[in-house]
Amino acid sequence: MISQTQALVLAFLLLFLPLVLFFTSRVRGGREVSLRRIAAFEALPNLIGRAAESGRALHVGLGSGGLGNEDTTSALAGLTILGYLADQAAVFDSPPVVTVADMALLPVAQDVLRNGYLRQQRLRGYQPTAVRFLGPTPAVYAAGVMDVLEHEEVTANALIGQLGDEYLLIGETGAKRGINQIVGTPNMGALPFVFATADVPLIGEEVFAGGAYLLRLPEHIASLLAQDWMRLLLAAAILVGVLWQTWL
Repeated sequence: MISQTQALVLAFLLLFLPLVLFFTSRVRGGREVSLRRIAAFEALPNLIGRAAESGRALHVGLGSGGLGNEDTTSALAGLTILGYLADQAAVFDSPPVVTVADMALLPVAQDVLRNGYLRQQRLRGYQPTAVRFLGPTPAVYAAGVMDVLEHEEVTANALIGQLGDEYLLIGETGAKRGINQIVGTPNMGALPFVFATADVPLIGEEVFAGGAYLLRLPEHIASLLAQDWMRLLLAAAILVGVLWQTWL
């Protein structure tokens, strides 16, 4: 026997997965999809170009989380955005400074950056040392990022991933140096600090939409459309339930 919660989760998946497959086929078939405007994803494409023009580097931080734990999804979201920026970096020949807080994430981030240069057929410009492991704890990672922002020529700070209270130290350093900051984290506890110091924030689940907005991946776009439909279905179910209880 399964519990009521497990039954609801199963029912959700049985509805959600067919929607994802349906919208994926529609998007791959050429259907135009209009996504709502997210300022951070509109600003990201310009960062590498500005870094190349100024002769300074773009800092890309993947947060204080890592792979193989509850922060995996946040790390993957950061890697998706890094993959997009890696292509831009190869085109403009402007290697970013990439920082991680997890040893397992280090080789993955290096591979993502390398693949960007490989796709653009500019593998000679790839620098493995552009990806740095700063420390295994949030406090140590924050101290490392602060050092990068304080003592290196950085034109912008793109920080996407798991962030906690330690972000306030990073954000204040970037704001003090006048560095343009695009920051996103699913941790709601850190969002007040993000709003206070970041020029363009990514709010909550927007962090996970990079594949749809930047890479235009059909599966990612389909997932967003399916989520919107599931929200409508859940809202309708709640409304019907309320009316049903009212009439009983």
